[in-house]
Amino acid sequence: RKDSIHVSMSTISVALSERLTAAHAKAGQRFVAAPVFGRPDVAAAGQLFIVAAGAKDAVDACRPLFDVLGQKTFPVGDTPRAANLVKLSGNFLLASVIEALGEAMALVGKAGIDRHRYLDLLTSTLFTAPAYKTYGGLIADEKFEPAGFAALLGHKDIRLTLAAAEDLRVPMPLASLLHDRFLALLAQGGEALDWSAIGQLAAKDAGQ
Repeated sequence: RKDSIHVSMSTISVALSERLTAAHAKAGQRFVAAPVFGRPDVAAAGQLFIVAAGAKDAVDACRPLFDVLGQKTFPVGDTPRAANLVKLSGNFLLASVIEALGEAMALVGKAGIDRHRYLDLLTSTLFTAPAYKTYGGLIADEKFEPAGFAALLGHKDIRLTLAAAEDLRVPMPLASLLHDRFLALLAQGGEALDWSAIGQLAAKDAGQ
């Protein structure tokens, strides 16, 4: 209805966010983009990180909801598309971490070094961020089912990242590589696997 607020927490394209913003304005409504970072266990615990963008009064009106769902909300601007672009860029960075971990583990693994010990060294010293521990563990254990975030969705997000980059004329060579990695995984029937399964492709390429 008029004056209502539509909060979209999905990971959608920048272009779709722009169309939704215009459509809601035409209908006398407000649109807030509030995509999230966090896997299902994090969501269940109400510990998501929420990226919010839209008219300030609309975002402020949604804060009680955000405070229940997440541990922190990051406003990133008055234009909803900004939140969607930030979310896509974050997923691009996570996929980059997964690919880099997979390549490094393939290298040390083929040399006979225990991958779990290697991961423990990495995450205790140079790379202590949760993403390295979470995805490194999945790659080391080769545990890609059940999927916390399906490979098909990972492919979609990288495709949307590249679409936004093309519109802004920002070359992203690594994103193009990741797009091909996801295509390779999907071609091998990996649609339902966790997106961290791209981290196993380097080992397969190395004959492991």
